[in-house]
Amino acid sequence: MEQKPALTYSTYLQVNELLALQRPRSEPAEHDEMLFIVIHQVYELWFKELLHEFDKVKNDFTRGDLYASIHTFKRCRTIMKTLVGQLDILETMTPMSFTSFRDRLETASGFQSFQYREVEFVLGYKRPDMNFAALYGRDTAGYASLQRRLAERTVIDHFYDFLAAHGVEIPRELRERDLRTSNTPSEAVQDGLFRLYKSRPELAILFELMTDFDEGLQEWRYRHVKLVERTIGQKHGTGGSEGMEFLKRTLFKPIFPDLWAIRHKL
Repeated sequence: MEQKPALTYSTYLQVNELLALQRPRSEPAEHDEMLFIVIHQVYELWFKELLHEFDKVKNDFTRGDLYASIHTFKRCRTIMKTLVGQLDILETMTPMSFTSFRDRLETASGFQSFQYREVEFVLGYKRPDMNFAALYGRDTAGYASLQRRLAERTVIDHFYDFLAAHGVEIPRELRERDLRTSNTPSEAVQDGLFRLYKSRPELAILFELMTDFDEGLQEWRYRHVKLVERTIGQKHGTGGSEGMEFLKRTLFKPIFPDLWAIRHKL
């Protein structure tokens, strides 16, 4: 019987395959195009990990597992800090360096990242009016993933399960909402959160971690907007997007608005 090769670091992580995925399109290759590709590929890997963690925290919430929820949100917060930090590296690329290969991107655009769109959907910011078929094509993995995420309960919907288990009355309209629409703030939920903040300090740890993550996501959006502004100014984005103007629309839109709405009371 033929013996299988011993598992190595390279074969376990498929390092050779991974390192073959960076393929600059400029000829001769512009130096900074490699950095641009690596940074964005790493972003996609972190988006994949965030989605993996959010699927776990949904289950943590519905099971009422406080400490698992805290652990998962600590990890998500740390990943978000890493995403923000990567922009420091990307900002070492000058506008002229980017211009030297930008035309090679043709119709490719960060706007087309279906995993980032999944992150938004999982966190409750859904956009069913987007033309996914035009962006990704109906027979693609991205299209299928977005359709699935659009129809799923969000992290916030599962958070309602957690709050209900701790005595918060969740309004019927939130429980029975169309899952293809975004979550919206609720005064009833805010009242319940405020009560738990005051009476359950262990729950407040979780709420603060969720707020930390939300703040980190807003910071990443802001840093992303400023990066685009300093790199391409008011130009339209590749792929026909509106560039900086599109990014500005969600700049300070919180993911967990109910947690922010009660800050002045605490």
